[in-house]
Amino acid sequence: MKLLLHSCCAPCSVYCIKSLREEGIEPVSFWFNPNIHPYMEYKLRRDTLIEYSKMIDLKLIIKEDYGLDEFCKNVIDDLENRCKNYCYKVRLEETAKYAKENGFDSFSTTLLISPYQQHDLLKSMGEEIAKKYDLEFLYRDFRPGFREGQNEARNLGLYMQKYCGCVFSENDRYAKQIAKDKEKYG
Repeated sequence: MKLLLHSCCAPCSVYCIKSLREEGIEPVSFWFNPNIHPYMEYKLRRDTLIEYSKMIDLKLIIKEDYGLDEFCKNVIDDLENRCKNYCYKVRLEETAKYAKENGFDSFSTTLLISPYQQHDLLKSMGEEIAKKYDLEFLYRDFRPGFREGQNEARNLGLYMQKYCGCVFSENDRYAKQIAKDKEKYG
């Protein structure tokens, strides 16, 4: 199996790669995340994945695309469904397209490790996109290893982000504090 693994970040990659390697699958990591903002966050996550890939001798492909303008154009009219209608789709689609054009027979994503993502949607979307490109979407429920992977990432000194990636998810992260401040200061 020649697997292209979309990687959203190094910490989410840790357990996924370990688990796949234990199955005898050697993934190739693929960085394509035009949904991550602001730029310094994007750069820090990308550079941390590069560092981690070197640490574990993992082949990494970088598709550089800091896509703030395109992201905003595609999500601004429906912020509540941005993950479903843009973030998941654009990343899985680009991963599958690259996989097909470069001789891979399957693809997957490290997003499947996060208990904060819409897991069933990722699975169905991945399978649908796989059909379009005549590939296999390698589905694994990596969530049971989420804490183990996060702990290992901390032990390795990897940058640990505090929000999913887009500026709106960072806003969601502070929603309670924003509401408290609004109540307190009017």
